[in-house]
Amino acid sequence: MSFKYELIKTDGKARLGRVHTAHGVINTPAFMPVGTAGTVKAMKPEDVSALGAEIILGNTYHLYLRPGHKLVENLGGLHKFMNWPGPILTDSGGYQVFSLSEMRKMSEEGVEFRSHIDGTKHLLTPELSTEIQHSLDATITMAFDECTPYPATEEVARKSMELSMRWAKRSRDAFIKRDGYGQFGIMQGSVYPNLRKESIDKLTDIGFEGYAIGGLAVGEPSDILWEMTDVAADLTPTDKPRYLMGVGYPSDLIHAVMSGVDMFDCVLPTRNGRKGQAFTSEGVINIKNAEYQASDLPLDPECDCYTCTHYSRGYLRHLFKANETLHGMLVTEHNLYFYQKVMQRLRSAIETGTLKQVAEELLQKVR
Repeated sequence: MSFKYELIKTDGKARLGRVHTAHGVINTPAFMPVGTAGTVKAMKPEDVSALGAEIILGNTYHLYLRPGHKLVENLGGLHKFMNWPGPILTDSGGYQVFSLSEMRKMSEEGVEFRSHIDGTKHLLTPELSTEIQHSLDATITMAFDECTPYPATEEVARKSMELSMRWAKRSRDAFIKRDGYGQFGIMQGSVYPNLRKESIDKLTDIGFEGYAIGGLAVGEPSDILWEMTDVAADLTPTDKPRYLMGVGYPSDLIHAVMSGVDMFDCVLPTRNGRKGQAFTSEGVINIKNAEYQASDLPLDPECDCYTCTHYSRGYLRHLFKANETLHGMLVTEHNLYFYQKVMQRLRSAIETGTLKQVAEELLQKVR
């Protein structure tokens, strides 16, 4: 099967589509739960699938350091290793080394960094990043890039973008093409539309199976995030999937879908779930707050997930205060279900031509 994007219907700029891959079809717009180290934290893979997720994300940096990409390859690849037969997208590791600002050194060749695990020195290059992702058997491989910090002057943003584009070419040259597998280039350019345009022009000249919008959700205000997402999506080819990296809150996803973005990932539903924060149809609930101690209400009265149909806010707060592992499992499950339900509702709204109305209703309630 060839890797391809199928556009089914539009509503304004929003797109209902399918991404066909070697490991199955992804209905878009789609939210990808983050399984950084070969697991979506606190969740079994079959439960993640049952919540509606069709694709998950793994991470090159973390799996390279532990347990090692060659070990994963020798054990049958990441799909078999973690018992996830569906599509997997792997982050190139660029964002992780970006976040190690005190432990890394940039050069034209790549990024030299020290492991956060044991302090050993490594050099991650576009070629090595692509090789690692191939060993992991990633359905979607990401080009290696530098994540431009925010704020950045236009001069700094340009130099960063141009480096990422040179790395994109090296990543593409190192990519081993296989039926049903794809590689996405990553647009950079910070908050400068002219740089975003130059970036996507360079990427389309190279040619990728899909295009990601990078360098956002790195500290800029929401209005700038939404504005630049709209600018970037308008610049991206219409016949390929569009992926907004590292985003975000439900409100961010809604705005981005309305701008024509197809794919998203974010650690918020899992990471925040483990910290006691639940995303609901009534907004965000911090279950550790004393007001929920005696509450017999579910996390979300409008939700029919396992957590909401079996447990009260009072019980979940008790688990959190008692430092019980079950707390993180139950709130994470709810959050992932909530995110998938939002995406399902947006897909249905695009299909029926009611996205504007549905989006307005959701944005009045969700964060």
